[in-house]
Amino acid sequence: MPIGLYIHVPFCIKKCLYCDFTSYPVSGRGVKVYLESLIREINLYGSTLAGEDKIISSVFFGGGTPTTLPPASFRTVLDEVRASFSLAAGCEITAEANPGTVDSAGLAQLLEAGVNRLSIGVQSFNDGLLGVLGRVHSAGQALEAVRLARKAGFDNINLDFICGIPGQSLHDWRETLNKAVEMAPEHIAAYGLQLEKGTPLAEAASRGEICACPEETEEAMYQEAIEILTAHGYQHYEISNFAKPGRQCAHNLVYWLNRPYLGLGPAAHSFIGGSRFSNDASLERYSDRLSREEYPVENKTLLSAEDEMSETMFLGLRLTGGIDLDLFHKRFGRRAEDIYRREIEGLIDKGLLEMSGGRLCLTKKGLPLANIVFREFV
Repeated sequence: MPIGLYIHVPFCIKKCLYCDFTSYPVSGRGVKVYLESLIREINLYGSTLAGEDKIISSVFFGGGTPTTLPPASFRTVLDEVRASFSLAAGCEITAEANPGTVDSAGLAQLLEAGVNRLSIGVQSFNDGLLGVLGRVHSAGQALEAVRLARKAGFDNINLDFICGIPGQSLHDWRETLNKAVEMAPEHIAAYGLQLEKGTPLAEAASRGEICACPEETEEAMYQEAIEILTAHGYQHYEISNFAKPGRQCAHNLVYWLNRPYLGLGPAAHSFIGGSRFSNDASLERYSDRLSREEYPVENKTLLSAEDEMSETMFLGLRLTGGIDLDLFHKRFGRRAEDIYRREIEGLIDKGLLEMSGGRLCLTKKGLPLANIVFREFV
């Protein structure tokens, strides 16, 4: 089976107050060391993987902020990927972008390098709420970034938004959603804010300096997103993701369908050959190990069949289309209805799951309670 390729770019102009991903302040020396090491890692896997593990179905530059890299570096990296792997026909190549880090010339270079999908982290069209999140861009810059991306020739754009921001009202959220559909992106991601332990925003909430969004308000925001976006032609295909027909994110589907993927860069995660493993999060140690032609892997776990079936269940249920029960049987040689009979029947009785047309799906009631459902399969 072809694999997804994730490339972690661990640099930001400034870390957002809610972010717990691995990132470092961008610097010329750091970028140089990173790119040299990344190319070594691409070549290392290119020389050791074989068969369908060398066919790439999608590429995703995530971060951090990939667009803090010099635009020309995307061509360098993608040329190395093409030389070491085979890109499938129609391969989706996504780069995440912060509105404060793009311009016309840089976007044109991204497109010329082969990036054919842009994911812009807008988060809100309210400048006050962007300040709460610690974002480095304004609402005006976000609007301009979308305009510039269209002018450069991008015809597949995702916009990311966050609901449940401290101080955010339902009216604020509705205004952002309406502005989003005016921009007519092909894809919209609408996530609830997670106050991750150790982040400045979570610590401010624990000290009482800000008030977390009430749970009932966040649930109302979620329902508002579903109503507004589906009314404007977006298909609600995953818990937090909406797409125009045929514009679902191919790379994220790799994760939700529990298919294999290779992660490159510091702290990147992989799922290859039935094993999950992650790279060292330290840029220095990551680079040092690759300079010695060593894999920069820090943790590796070989999954049992039971582990892989469990993950396939709770990841697949994130999709509104749910799990194809026949495909599950074909993959594992066992039927999910038999393995998880007690769990499935209990959740159906509670109105959180439904089985129809050979698929097992979350119900409308189950969508906002998805984490309760997922725990039954862990």
